[in-house]
Amino acid sequence: MKCPHCLESYHDFYEVILVGNDTNGNWGIISRKCPSCDRIILALGNGKITSVGGRHSFEFIKEERLIYPRSQSRVPLSKDIPEEFAQEYREACSILADSSRASAAISRRCLFRLLREKAHVKSSNLANAIQEVIDSGNLPPYLAETINDVKKISNFAAHPIKSERTGEVVDIEPGEADWNLDVLESLFNFYFVQPAIIRKKREILNLKLKETDRKGTKKPNA
Repeated sequence: MKCPHCLESYHDFYEVILVGNDTNGNWGIISRKCPSCDRIILALGNGKITSVGGRHSFEFIKEERLIYPRSQSRVPLSKDIPEEFAQEYREACSILADSSRASAAISRRCLFRLLREKAHVKSSNLANAIQEVIDSGNLPPYLAETINDVKKISNFAAHPIKSERTGEVVDIEPGEADWNLDVLESLFNFYFVQPAIIRKKREILNLKLKETDRKGTKKPNA
């Protein structure tokens, strides 16, 4: 999990305060505490709650909505990222607290389009597109592993609709919406930010080389 306060990652451990149940199932307040910043994180969860020894826990979660803090902090995007991708990313971030399912649908769609346009994959669904870009060997190992985790966390095998119709709003796994955004940030850095940094450094180097050549060809004073 990633702390919505300080953005540090930590192993998920939570307690559930039972609220009640209705036709949608059990409702509970999920309480976590970040070991890095020592701040409380609260979310409203809906699913199936079980009790063992007086301690409540979710057997499965259909939906989890962050209620404190109101929304998760995200690192500001670089201006080098094209607006069509940045806009979708910001939209997915803005609705994360209200609907993690809708946020995940937008980020999946953005991820698929990014792979089609920048990695030039030909696959018609997200799972195959991810495997195609991994098999191409064009991603550094850490990033290939990161994007492969999208398939694991999203559980495409059990929910193929996520892969086949990326923008569909469907049930998601815990942490799935946040991980999609993390993966997009990493890919944005790889495809847009780092190349832009290298281009700027090369431009500065070329200017220095031109200046050196200009001084080297200047005629000495008589």
